[in-house]
Amino acid sequence: MINVGVVGAAGRMGKTLVTALQESKELQLSAAIEQAGLPVIGTDAGEIAGVGANGILVAEDLEVACGQVDVLIDFTIAPVTVANVAVCLSQGCKMVIGTTGLDETERKGIKAAAETIAIVHASNFSVGVNATFKLAEIAAAILGDDFDVEITEAHHRHKVDAPSGTAVTLGEVVAATLGRDLGKVAVYGREGFTGERDRQTIGFNSIRAGDIVGDHTVMFAGDGERIEITHRAQSRMNFAMGALRAAVFAAKQDAGLFDMQDVLGLKSINV
Repeated sequence: MINVGVVGAAGRMGKTLVTALQESKELQLSAAIEQAGLPVIGTDAGEIAGVGANGILVAEDLEVACGQVDVLIDFTIAPVTVANVAVCLSQGCKMVIGTTGLDETERKGIKAAAETIAIVHASNFSVGVNATFKLAEIAAAILGDDFDVEITEAHHRHKVDAPSGTAVTLGEVVAATLGRDLGKVAVYGREGFTGERDRQTIGFNSIRAGDIVGDHTVMFAGDGERIEITHRAQSRMNFAMGALRAAVFAAKQDAGLFDMQDVLGLKSINV
């Protein structure tokens, strides 16, 4: 069995991961980590997740946890992930990272760490979302510059970054296929007198409301027709199951930076 640690074990995604690990035939929960000082420290992780006691008590010392696990799964926030990467690097612990909102310097730090340890870093671990990335790439290759591109995403009210990492990845996929630099052509929301649309731009629109798990649509709008590719997440469990597949993949690698396209073998599909 592959021993797995979960950071943020008492959070929404953390509890879903603990639940998914309960049913895994290849992986087992060996450590559950939370912020120092939280009242859940010392509480059984399975009870917190609602799946019954599993004997794994929530701890606050990541260095100790890394000595107990093969792969650490981190779905937290950028500053926490950066600190966790440093600990895993020092302990030789492999990682699966689902944190979004990382800046360029933070992403470079992850890439540097991956020269020593295996890291799977993705903006979205859903198998369906990663299929959506591939479909968007294929559509962009076929449609070219004759279609305007707009990306819309919706998430729950608690999400702190916008646009979502998944939306940004969709934009990066489309921009790369069309030979554009997303940093130069992205437009984030529109207000007031904007003038006529630049055909090279890729628009982003974000919705934050209620308990929406995650909706993403990439629209290719041409003259007289429109193509929309949409993925709607109805549960966090699909993200958790993808993260577990990534953990199995990471455990088999010595070092390197990978994403879910690597895990799923989608990079071998040519457009």
